[in-house]
Amino acid sequence: MILSDDELDRYARQIVLPQFGGVGQRKLKEAKIVIVGAGGIGSAIIPALAGAGIGQLTIIDDGMVEVANLHRQPIYRERDLGYSKADLALQFVQRLNRFVKAQPVQARIDAGNARDLLAGHRLVIDGSDNFATRLAVSDACVALDTPLLSAAAIQLQGQVGLFLHQPCYRCFVGDAFDADDCDSCAEQGVLGAVPAAVGSFAAMLALNSISGVGDSQFGQVHLFDGEKLTWRAMRIPADPACRACGSA
Repeated sequence: MILSDDELDRYARQIVLPQFGGVGQRKLKEAKIVIVGAGGIGSAIIPALAGAGIGQLTIIDDGMVEVANLHRQPIYRERDLGYSKADLALQFVQRLNRFVKAQPVQARIDAGNARDLLAGHRLVIDGSDNFATRLAVSDACVALDTPLLSAAAIQLQGQVGLFLHQPCYRCFVGDAFDADDCDSCAEQGVLGAVPAAVGSFAAMLALNSISGVGDSQFGQVHLFDGEKLTWRAMRIPADPACRACGSA
């Protein structure tokens, strides 16, 4: 895929990196990524990926902007209250980078539609705010043979993990969280900067994975402690009895 002169100028500070170069930038342009959730984590991921030059972004979110979102979702403004997050995220991408194609999807993703919504993408990034959605997304990614980058934040804690088959995200959390009534930040609270930190880390992991920078991170989860301001990584073992990937 050819980069135009305008794109070469725009991404010059990335292309000059010896680990990245023109090859890495072309890989970003070729990539089609779907982002599940345009909330706090998505508000960090969307600008980072659009700014970096990911070729196509699909943004899935059925929500409308609420006043309680604004402390952690800086791509929205007070004037956006009551409007579709997916549509507003599209407008943000269009204003930021004319070379990135974006498609908003105003839908709630679940086990019934996840495969159809996620099919055809190079990478799925899940920044949703409940376990039922995350597990539906994970199971669909296993079935589709598509890498999943899962990111979550609550209170002063966050986690980011990259999965492909064994282990999958379900190996990490188990089957106990399929219900819709599991805790979310609406009940537990979240410091506004925590989703930004987690989303930025997830974006970095996505860019590295797509461009081939650094070592493989599959099967590894990075945990963020916002009180101690530390990150630590742990490797997730595959669960042979996992109902999603156990027979993969």
